[in-house]
Amino acid sequence: MLNGAGVRAYVCAEAVDMRKSIDGLSVLVEPVFAADPFCGHWFVFLSKKRDKVKILYWDRHGFALWYKRL
Repeated sequence: MLNGAGVRAYVCAEAVDMRKSIDGLSVLVEPVFAADPFCGHWFVFLSKKRDKVKILYWDRHGFALWYKRL
């Protein structure tokens, strides 16, 4: 998970169902952030209690999903 120059992090203001996987979260990127999920930026999704976070991003060969329970 490297942060290169020009990479932005977009944080979703609304809670997201943490049962969503890569496919479910990538579908949310366009309507929520008005961005292309393949652009390489980080898309941050938080649970309702804000105790879980998922970061979705496109690396050169496919989507990667980083998940952390806080």
